[in-house]
Amino acid sequence: MGKLLSKVQVKRQHYNNSGYNSIFRFLSYQHQIELILGLKPKKILEIGVGNKTLSNYLKQSGLSITTCDIDKSLKPDVVGDILNLPFKDNEFDAVVAFEVLEHLPFEKFDKALSEIHRVTKKNAIISLPYPCFHFSAAIKFPLINKLIKSPIPNFSIRIPKFYKNPSFDGEHYWELGQRGRSIREIREHLEKKFGVLNQNHPVMEPYHEFFVLEKK
Repeated sequence: MGKLLSKVQVKRQHYNNSGYNSIFRFLSYQHQIELILGLKPKKILEIGVGNKTLSNYLKQSGLSITTCDIDKSLKPDVVGDILNLPFKDNEFDAVVAFEVLEHLPFEKFDKALSEIHRVTKKNAIISLPYPCFHFSAAIKFPLINKLIKSPIPNFSIRIPKFYKNPSFDGEHYWELGQRGRSIREIREHLEKKFGVLNQNHPVMEPYHEFFVLEKK
C-alpha cells in the first residue's frame, strides 16, 4: 500500500441507501459497463469502489478487475490513493474512475490524471458530475431504433450552472460547468495526457458526463 495523500469523505453507509441507489444511478452503471466492454480490456483497474455494483458485475462476467479505494472499510482489493497508486507502470489495459476526481481539490486534478496515465497501458474512462438545467428524452420504437442502430436514442438540452463558483460542499470540491470548470477547460487538462475518444452521458442521466480516453 502506497502513502495515502487524501482523506475519506463519506461513511460506508453512504453507498447503500435508496437515495444513492436511484434509477438514475443504475442507468449510469449500465453506461459504465457498456463503455468498458466496448474497449475490450483484459485487465481493468477501478478506482473508487462505491457499493461494488460495477466490479461485481464485471467479475461475474469473467473479466479481470482490480478495485482500489482509499477507504479500507469498503473492502477494495487494494487500499490506495489515486494520487499515489500502488501499481506498476502500464499494469492495466483500462483504468476507470467514475465520480471520483471531483472529490479532490482541483489543483490535484492533473496529478491524479498523471497517475491514471502511468498505470494504464492503453485506455481510461472517467466520469464527472455535471449539474445543469436540462431537458432529456429517449425514444424506444423498435423499427426506428433498428434503422438508426441505437436501442434507445438519447436527446438532451443542457445549460450548465456557469455562474456558480467552485466550493467544497463536504464531498465535492468542484463540478463540471462551474466557473473555470467548463467542459472545454477540463478537456484541455485531459488532452495533456490523453486523446479523448468519446464524450457522452447515459440515457436520461445528464448529471454524469463520461470521457473515454486513450493514452498518448
